[in-house]
Amino acid sequence: MPLHFELVTPAKLVRSEDVHMVVVPGTEGEFGVLAGHAPFMSTIADGALTVYKTENGAPEEIRITGGFAEVGDAGLTVLAEHVEG
Repeated sequence: MPLHFELVTPAKLVRSEDVHMVVVPGTEGEFGVLAGHAPFMSTIADGALTVYKTENGAPEEIRITGGFAEVGDAGLTVLAEHVEG
């Protein structure tokens, strides 16, 4: 069962896709999100999101600056102040 992941900045939707897992650099520490994760919200520290498209696939890192992460019924939405690249 895939996790729906969206990465958004104030200017645009950067990414919207189904993935296996995302590791988020929360201000209280990193946390991983898989499909079916309990709903919650967290602030984000400057760092890298690590996206695993498949269970055994190579991770992809996306550098982000600040923002919020929300896990809900629709999946994971990351609202970043800035995304590199």
